[in-house]
Amino acid sequence: MSIEKHVAQVFENYQRARHQFVQTITDLSSKSYNVETLQAAGVLLHLRPLLLDTVPSIQQMSALALGKLANHSREMADAVVKSNVLPQLVYSLAHQNKYYKRSAAFVLRTVSRHSAELAKAVVEVGGLDALLLCLEEFDPQVKESAVWALANVAKHSTELAEAVVEVGAVPLLVLCLQEPEVSLKRIVATALAEIGKHTLELAQALTDTGAIPHLVNLISNPDVKLKRQVLWALSSIVKHSVELAELSVEAEAYPTVLSLLRNQDELVCKNAAIFVRETVKHSSELAFLVVNAGGLGPVVDYLNDTGGHACLPGIMLIGYIAAHSENLAMAVIKSKGVPPLSAMLHEGPEDHMKAAAAWSLGQVGCHTPVHSRAVAETNVLPKLLELFLDPDSSCDLKEKCKRSLKMILQKCTVFPALESLLHLAPPNILKYVMAQFSKVLPHDPEARRLFVTSGGLKKVQLIKAEPGSLLQEHIHAVNSCFPEEIVRYYSPGYPEELLQRVENYQPNLVTNVLEPTVNDEDGHKIR
Repeated sequence: MSIEKHVAQVFENYQRARHQFVQTITDLSSKSYNVETLQAAGVLLHLRPLLLDTVPSIQQMSALALGKLANHSREMADAVVKSNVLPQLVYSLAHQNKYYKRSAAFVLRTVSRHSAELAKAVVEVGGLDALLLCLEEFDPQVKESAVWALANVAKHSTELAEAVVEVGAVPLLVLCLQEPEVSLKRIVATALAEIGKHTLELAQALTDTGAIPHLVNLISNPDVKLKRQVLWALSSIVKHSVELAELSVEAEAYPTVLSLLRNQDELVCKNAAIFVRETVKHSSELAFLVVNAGGLGPVVDYLNDTGGHACLPGIMLIGYIAAHSENLAMAVIKSKGVPPLSAMLHEGPEDHMKAAAAWSLGQVGCHTPVHSRAVAETNVLPKLLELFLDPDSSCDLKEKCKRSLKMILQKCTVFPALESLLHLAPPNILKYVMAQFSKVLPHDPEARRLFVTSGGLKKVQLIKAEPGSLLQEHIHAVNSCFPEEIVRYYSPGYPEELLQRVENYQPNLVTNVLEPTVNDEDGHKIR
């Protein structure tokens, strides 16, 4: 063998060994249980020089291995940052082939996903500018990897999202949204959602580039995963202001989005409900638009057909619609929206679900006695009181139940529902119950009769109210609706008082003595 061939063989063996090493490390990095062992063996020190290797495939696999290691945990991603490989990756993004760019963008994506601090490290080494160059690549997989990295940077904070906007990423993201690849559209929609969720200004930056019409056009796309992400992105934008919500309406999101409330995919239904909720909360006009478009039927069906956490947006949606006006609340009632709210209050899996149902019921029942009756007839008042008094209920649930009770009771004229609270309600709830009795009883003789025969008046006499309190004033107002002797009869201790009076009573005895009558011979009485 000549010297030249011998030397060439040595380098060939070295290249083969490097290639085999980095390929094995890449395979081992895919398994989470290998990561700690690899880190202990100093894998990062060995991979870093391979990023500068003369063989492009070795460079690419080294970057891929680093990305997989960083994806494992925040601690591992922090170790990758501290190994000082990010500057080299960012520099190489502008000069290497598309395969290397995919892997390098993958590293930036996995590092930035863990925390705001790690995402900031990516920004500080110029990662955003390098990722922007990737968005101008022809290869869709390079674009996808870069968009994913931008999404992971933007999601952590307003400051980082602003950094993404300031480098000029939004126009390029909107252009990517128009690419034919569905997988790219999905991750672009995610990135837009992560940017727009933070502030009105960031959401406005998205709408200024025409993001809303393009997103709305994708609602009808048959891809289920894309529907999820598009609806999430729209929700993140329209939640900030009525103007942004109106832009989605102008882009003809309705009534198409309402049909998605009956979609077979649970996440599509949930995200559609979130989008509609974030729209109607802004104004009564938008709420009327949704109702007039036939939105309440699908929402109620969604609540009836969906269980668990997925129905939370629908519960809130009903509450937001009802809160705007008594006409909208009546539309909720006529659409049979109250029973599923009542069912969630009774059977909800967690306190925050019950709290949402309690809040929405309060928004429906707070307008007029007719609205209050529709809510009270589903037997929710005793349940609201029970949850309010339950020591195991969360603070938020207690507060929501208290507020809803107050709002419903101030309009309630349903006597059985009111009487059901007399025994257990604390003074701060009883004052609203007694206030309603004091309003109705003076003008309704039949109600006064029922109040006595059902035992309501007797229960009122058992209430202990502080002198001078509002509760005491309402009790006096109720008692004044009845004759004094009736009130005294049902007052505590009055039966014992009557028995005592019987025992102490002294009857006035009068003795009549009848003398025998004697007649004489002529038949006259002889005394």
